[in-house]
Amino acid sequence: MGQEDLMNTAEDVADQFLRVTKQYLPHLARLCLISTFLEDGIRMWFQWNEQRDYIEATWSCGYFLATCFVLLNLVGQLGGCVLILSRNFVQYACFGLFGIIALQTVAYSILWDLKFLMRNLALGGGLLLLLAESRSEGKSMFAGVPSMGESSPKQYMQLGGRVLLVLMFMTLLHFDSNFFSILQNMVGTALIILVAIGFKTKLAALTLVVWLLAINVYFNAFWSVPAYKPMHDFLKYDFFQTTSVIGGLLLVVALGPGGVSMDEKKKEW
Repeated sequence: MGQEDLMNTAEDVADQFLRVTKQYLPHLARLCLISTFLEDGIRMWFQWNEQRDYIEATWSCGYFLATCFVLLNLVGQLGGCVLILSRNFVQYACFGLFGIIALQTVAYSILWDLKFLMRNLALGGGLLLLLAESRSEGKSMFAGVPSMGESSPKQYMQLGGRVLLVLMFMTLLHFDSNFFSILQNMVGTALIILVAIGFKTKLAALTLVVWLLAINVYFNAFWSVPAYKPMHDFLKYDFFQTTSVIGGLLLVVALGPGGVSMDEKKKEW
């Protein structure tokens, strides 16, 4: 079997998977995508005092403002998740969660930690894809803005979402000299590039979902660490952030790459 035959077989398997899961995949993608906001909102409730004291001590903003910060995070994240899952006011919910990401990036000094900043940007990419999914072709919140060629704002959102999702995988690269790490980096980078440029997008995104799921369960197994240890919370945070990016990739699989991609351009050639 030649390389082209192997690729065609893999695409047929991916298409068959999509046909079987077509009705459920978007719902699963949305649930995965909002999982980190859901977990963080619940954590704000159970760690109310710790979170408030941390913000008060870090920013010297006083008891009242620190309490408002925790309350905003709790209500904003849980409320946004409920709206997205119920398919009500999804665009407003996405904008609210964008605001939560920006607020936390500053409040927790993520801006100066490149790894966590890239992961937050990847999370924003997932929200962009969710925003694109919620838009109908006929109704645009950018009404009156001239379109560029045949591409709508939705398609540029899909492009932006795909590119930002790439940042998550850049944080997973291991710069070791052993064979397995080099092979993992090469394969992962190739798949990342395919998703970013929109070439063989559904197959590449589906492969990345499987790969990322395996890495997430293996490396971020927070359930194996006692809850009283700090590592438990770190692994739990990483697990749900990675799960959200998996949700973004599942949206890419379900929706396709959009008009600004090589897959769409190939149809014109």
